Amino acid sequence: MYLRDDAGQVIAGLTGKIFGGWLHVEFLWVDEAHRNKDYGAKILSEAENEAISKGCKASSLDTFSFQALNFYLKQGYEVVGELDGYYGTHRRHYLRKQLTRK
Repeated sequence: MYLRDDAGQVIAGLTGKIFGGWLHVEFLWVDEAHRNKDYGAKILSEAENEAISKGCKASSLDTFSFQALNFYLKQGYEVVGELDGYYGTHRRHYLRKQLTRK
């Protein structure tokens, strides 16, 4: 799924899969010029609602410590696991969220 500006340019995107009643978010990105405008939250919420409409009860994703951990925590995700040692000193965080329609 993609989010476009008024000129039709893609400014944010999300890819994921539904498997076993779960949404797994693979990639979520927002063009740097359009960050801090809630576009990431909007597209994630849309994906979660679509997953709910397809019977999903939960969502999972992962992110690195140098990426978007705080963003996902603000969206209601919780850390369920971590691995150390990525790129030397960074962590990979695994998160989940129970889905409810907003």
